Order: sequence, then structure tokens, then C-alpha cells
Amino acid sequence: MSPFLDALFLQAGYNAALVAIGAGLLGFAAGASGTFPFLRKRALISDAVAHATLPGVGLAFVTMVTLGGDGRSLLGLIAGSAVTAWVGLLLIEWITRRTRLAEDAAIGAVLGVFFGVGIVLLTVIQGMQAGRQAGLESFLLGSTAGMLLQDAIVIAGGGSLAVFTTWLIRRPMTLVAFDSDYAASLGYDVRRIDLLMMALVLSVTVIGLKLVGLILIVAILIIPAVAARFWTDRSTHMVWTAGGIGGASGYLGAVLSASAPALPTGPIIVLFAAAILMFSLLFAPDRGALAALFRRRRFQARVHRRQGLLALAAQHPIREAYTLRLLAREGLVRPDGVPTDAGRAQSAKIARDERRWEVAREINQDAGLTGRYDGLTPIEDVFTTDEIAEFDRRLWPPVSVGGA
Repeated sequence: MSPFLDALFLQAGYNAALVAIGAGLLGFAAGASGTFPFLRKRALISDAVAHATLPGVGLAFVTMVTLGGDGRSLLGLIAGSAVTAWVGLLLIEWITRRTRLAEDAAIGAVLGVFFGVGIVLLTVIQGMQAGRQAGLESFLLGSTAGMLLQDAIVIAGGGSLAVFTTWLIRRPMTLVAFDSDYAASLGYDVRRIDLLMMALVLSVTVIGLKLVGLILIVAILIIPAVAARFWTDRSTHMVWTAGGIGGASGYLGAVLSASAPALPTGPIIVLFAAAILMFSLLFAPDRGALAALFRRRRFQARVHRRQGLLALAAQHPIREAYTLRLLAREGLVRPDGVPTDAGRAQSAKIARDERRWEVAREINQDAGLTGRYDGLTPIEDVFTTDEIAEFDRRLWPPVSVGGA
């Protein structure tokens, strides 16, 4: 069996299996938790929260060394990163509410300052005589080489809690994401829900630092949600779809990294998520680029067909080559542009329907009814048979009902 298949079926060793399971769980939690910040159009705050974790890692290390430890307790480092990330989040919210600065400016300021402080702290730590400083820089890009069972348990526990909370409060978060004013009118505290939404992002960020790193964790939070948006219009379905995409990206990225040890796990996970995003962008059935292209081509064909039939009804020559080919393919004209019997019948109906719509607009002054006419929708799809018969009786010259 190939190394990739060994890793895929968890046969590549204990550490590889642990990393794959942990990455899959983290990806699922990140995708599900990142759905509502994306819908709320606050994806960049996730980036600021991720960068704001770095000073906490440094401060937690220094604190633990000062208290007599070696500074490498994962729970201690996670707690420190959570504290500074929460401070950064509150600072962004305070700047946005209390000053004239827009949210993007506040995000840029907090992101830059906190990341700069974190880099300075890491530099200072490297010169310390006490503690085990080696490997702290892995919090920037992630590292799975020393991942332990307790790390996977932390990811599984924290991720499960984040997903459960997301599902539990999905209704208020959906209301706030799509219409915060309406949510406020129903009595929801929009500010508190926004903070809770970002707290979920923060929880996934801090538990994913070890695996993916703070620079790339934002990609795992946002890319699955963006990809899921191409496949569904319902927020509840989007949560699970984004979770599935994130989980698949995490698991497959870890599997590929385990089968090719020279490849870093975090970036490979992000690249898998990006590949799923590109697939969704191109091939999603309703929102994908190819589906949009096909819809445009079908619409173009309908317009050319109608214009060609109107030209036949007016006994005008068809000069557009595409229109001629289209009608010839349907057997409505010969290659030289002369209409067939079917073409004459269809052109007569198109012309008759145009006159019927003129009568309909006179009878029905309601724009909501007659406004549905786009020149392409059959009149039979809008009006009943009796209504169309009434239109025919008002036409001059008269039109036989049997020809309708």
C-alpha cells in the first residue's frame, strides 16, 4: 500500500493517525464556527484575533518560567493566548464604538500592534536562560511533530464545545448576521451576540495554534465557510457544509503531510481548503461559475430565438448568424433562412402573444401582474386560459381561440 493510503486509513503510525484525527476535528470546528462571522461580513476580525494570540503565548511562557516551570504547558500557553486575543477583540470593539475610526482601521491597528508585541516577546524569550524556548516559533506556522494525545483531546473537547454552542445559538446569530436592526427590534442584544460570535472564533483559534499556527488559522476559519456558501442558501445547512469542508481539508492535509514528511501540515491543510473552494467556485450547481455561464448561454439563446421568430413574423430576413443557426437547429428555418411550417406557426404565436400582452396591460393596471412580462416568459405561465381567451376577444383583427 502507498504511503498516502497508509496515512489515509490511519496505518502510518500512531503520531500520523493522531495528527490526522486532530486536524480533521479542528477543521470541522473551524469551518462551523467561522460560518456566522463570514455571513456577518466580519471575517477580518478573525485575522486580528489570531494575531492577537501571539503576545499571550509569550507572556504565558514568561509567567510559567517565573513560577518555576519550563514554560511548555500547552494549556498554559492556550490560556495566555486566549486572554490577549480577547483583549484585542474588546479593543477593536471599543475603538469602533467610541471613535470615528471604521472597523477595518481598528482591525489593522490592533492586528499590527499585537503581532509586533508578540514578535518582540518571542525575541526576548529566545535570550532567556531558563525555560524551554525551542519550538515556540511553531505557533506562527504550526507544527505537528510533537503533537501528543493531550493536544488532540484539547482540540476535540474545545472544538466540540464550539460546534455545540454554534448550533445552540444559530437562530440569533443568523438574525444578527443578516439583519442586525431587525434582531435588535426582537429584543436581541446585538453587541453581546457579536462578541459571542467572535468568542467562538477565538476558542477555535487558540486550540488550533499548535496545529496550524496563528497566521494560517484564519484561513481554516473562513475558506470552508466561503466554499459552503456556493452550495446552499440556508445558514443551518451552511454550518454543517462548512464543517464538513473544514474537516475534510484538515484530515486530507494531515494525511498528505504524513505521507510526504517534507511538506508542512498547516499550509497543506490550507491548500486543500483552497482547492475545495476553487472546485466550489467552478462547479457548484447554482452559484458556480460554470452554472452561471450555462444560464447566460441559455438566456442568450432564448433572446435570439424570440428575436428571430419576431423577424419571421414581420417577414424580415434574419441577418444574425447565431440566430439563424439556432432556429435551423430547431427546424424552424431552412439553412437559407426560409421559415418551415413549424417556424411559421411559432412566429405567428410569438406575434400573437405580443398583441395579447398589449391587451393584458390595458386590462390589468396592476404593475405587479403585468410587470412579469420579460418578452421570454410564455403568456400561458402568467394568465389562465379564460383570461387569454378574453384577450383574444379584444384583439383586432380577431384571433381564433383555437389557435392560442
